[in-house]
Amino acid sequence: MIRCILALIAATLALAPAQAQRVKDLGGFQGIRTNQLTGYGVVVGLPGTGDDNLEYTVQSMKGVASRFGLQLPAGVSPGLKNAAVVMVTAELPPFAKPGQKLDITVSSLGKAKSLRGGTLILTPLQGADGQIYAMAQGNLAVGGLGADGADGSRIVVNIPSAGRIPEGATVERTVDTGFDRAPFLTFNLARADFTTAQRVQDAINTRFGTGRARAIDGVSIAVSAPAGADVRAELIADIENLTVEAADAPARVIINARTGTVVINSAVRVSPAAVTHGKLTVRIDEQQRVVQPAPFSKGETAIERDSSVDVDEEKRPMFMVEPGPRLADVVKAVNAIGASPADLVAILEALKEAGALKAELIVL
Repeated sequence: MIRCILALIAATLALAPAQAQRVKDLGGFQGIRTNQLTGYGVVVGLPGTGDDNLEYTVQSMKGVASRFGLQLPAGVSPGLKNAAVVMVTAELPPFAKPGQKLDITVSSLGKAKSLRGGTLILTPLQGADGQIYAMAQGNLAVGGLGADGADGSRIVVNIPSAGRIPEGATVERTVDTGFDRAPFLTFNLARADFTTAQRVQDAINTRFGTGRARAIDGVSIAVSAPAGADVRAELIADIENLTVEAADAPARVIINARTGTVVINSAVRVSPAAVTHGKLTVRIDEQQRVVQPAPFSKGETAIERDSSVDVDEEKRPMFMVEPGPRLADVVKAVNAIGASPADLVAILEALKEAGALKAELIVL
């Protein structure tokens, strides 16, 4: 399996020429981003799968009732198997305007077994600054389900304690991005790379004139822009559709220690190295034999143990790893060793320590 995976990666990268990418695929402009919203609410209408009499559920229901001028009698703890306290989360997209709809995710905060069939009561959604940016309410769509048996057995399919409400929230406030007032626009790369930042700067200056853009560091490119939202929107649209050939990624070998997956990118190189890889197998066989005494010998029946220890060491000569200018050469050398995924990780680590593997080794 490991040979097939490495060979496929090598063939794919060897045949794929470097291609130019749109600037919009390399990053985004500062301030133009999503914002996370969170709210605390109550789901009602559950078929007996709620939180029961948890204290914070009772407090939440009393708070909901008080909104409508209803005061529950002191000392009375209502049965709340049909209600559950939940956390509501959503993402507010950039430039979202009041009245627009958002999809929301509702997750149980307590011991509710299922939110299927429930309705979220009007819940404010707040941003990191504590301001309310949206209001959420609606009927939940839950993909999971659960069932209980009379003997206490239970079966659960997927996650019934969480659900979604498509377009379940309405935007009430706009996030001020400062898009039209900032002294200049800043484009941030998704992955820091000085070469790519320089190429983006050159592409913008070639299109709009020398001095329009300057690379601040390996991530940010500052672009001078005239005031006015309409002019800046047109400028950003033009910049995002410029094409730039991104720099090659640093040489990396990615190892997932849990699954045994190994990914080697095209920038990896190897220096000459000698590798030996073998397998030592120790096998112990235990046999028992019943020994009967001779007639009239007054002996006793006994059990005689017979142990056999065998050591088998697979003989493999030392293998020479030649210098590899291409990924295909690296894959060929690894395949010649005939290592399993677990052994391959050890070999790559040893090559790295020996200075023969010219790449960053990342273990997930």
